[in-house]
Amino acid sequence: MDGDGAVLQSETKALRSTSSENEVFGEDNTCPKQVTPVGGYGSRNTSPSDRAGSRNTSPSRQKVIKTKPRGFDEETNATFGKALQPDVHMEDNIWAMLPEDLLNEVLARIPPFMIFRFRSVCKRWNSILQDSSFLKFHSQVPSHGPCLLTFWKNLHIPQCSVFSMPLKTWYKIPFTFLPQWSFWLVGSSAGLVCFSGLDGLTFKTLVCNPLTHTWRTLPSMHYNQQRQLILVVNRSDKSFKVIATSDVYGDKTLPTEVYDSKLNTWSLHQIMPAAVNLCSSKIAFCDSRLYLETLSPLGLMMYHLDTGYWENIPAKFPRSLLDGYLVAGMQKRLFLVGRIGLYSTIQSMRIWELDQAKIMWVEISRMPPKYFRALLRLSAERFECFGQDNLICFTSWNQGKGLLYDVDKKIWSWIAGCALQSYNSQVCFYEPRFDASIY
Repeated sequence: MDGDGAVLQSETKALRSTSSENEVFGEDNTCPKQVTPVGGYGSRNTSPSDRAGSRNTSPSRQKVIKTKPRGFDEETNATFGKALQPDVHMEDNIWAMLPEDLLNEVLARIPPFMIFRFRSVCKRWNSILQDSSFLKFHSQVPSHGPCLLTFWKNLHIPQCSVFSMPLKTWYKIPFTFLPQWSFWLVGSSAGLVCFSGLDGLTFKTLVCNPLTHTWRTLPSMHYNQQRQLILVVNRSDKSFKVIATSDVYGDKTLPTEVYDSKLNTWSLHQIMPAAVNLCSSKIAFCDSRLYLETLSPLGLMMYHLDTGYWENIPAKFPRSLLDGYLVAGMQKRLFLVGRIGLYSTIQSMRIWELDQAKIMWVEISRMPPKYFRALLRLSAERFECFGQDNLICFTSWNQGKGLLYDVDKKIWSWIAGCALQSYNSQVCFYEPRFDASIY
């Protein structure tokens, strides 16, 4: 079942080649170009020097030759309108003499999506994904940055695209390596992605690494029914757990089950109290605790992963809350996102944070009206919300739009792209990593 990563349909003839039109794993060229800024990762430059063929007559342009050497930023701005110079030829003997550890460290810092393009350079680089030294360096470098993974089916064929926020580019990932039985996107954590589905009448769960095409089906649960699942990865020991809570059809007699990759087995834990009525199927995992919204008793149910017990948190929801989503943030932060108002009247989207000491929700932000009206044109229109590392993403079921909010920077920005245009798309945050192990 294990694969060695995505394969290019046509080999790249040189390291500096930028052609990706014929790649199986490459830029998603069916998507429109990104024309709006995403979060704090860049902005659109509409200066004259940014338009091809425009004449730059600014004073700084005219004095480039006469001025003294300047800093990098100034030099970049002054020469940005010039025609691109041809690539400088790198001598083969220079690369041949590059120490192995230094080469691996350089390659480990290349964006993961670019590695597949470089694998056709030589046999040595083609086998880099199986090189333990490269994977060691790769595990030590900072993350590539936040990405969005969208999953849908086109004529019963699984489709997947990943939007890299740092590169502002969509990349298409072939998912044909997975089994044919129907499955749904559960979520992602530290480079791994979890799916569940029905193989005939049997409920199954699988975990995969989309970059390396490695996957495996987990053993059946003790009570093997369709359940609410969440994937949690322990970065320190490279292990992962899958938590199965209540039955999706409301069966409250099922005990909570937890799969441990180190033991390769499911363990039984406490049954959720029978008096609890869930008001949402959305789950948030924060600081070794699992949170679910409840109507009775009003508040939250918290599951301790370490002890295996449930606990009620009497945090009352804001008044006139129409629909709420729990979103996990960094450093033990838990957010609540939802609309305030009535379905037939003016509404607003707001974000609250749970005050752990006072056990109450504190409002921290409101969606500007222009974004709210563009995201949800109809008062009863549904939306999805999910988050990672203090980033909160909103997607509209009907509008095919994505909106990003940075909690720390307090910035709202659109995410444009064709991968969100399918009404049945499932979306989650994703961290591309070659060193994420399914075992």
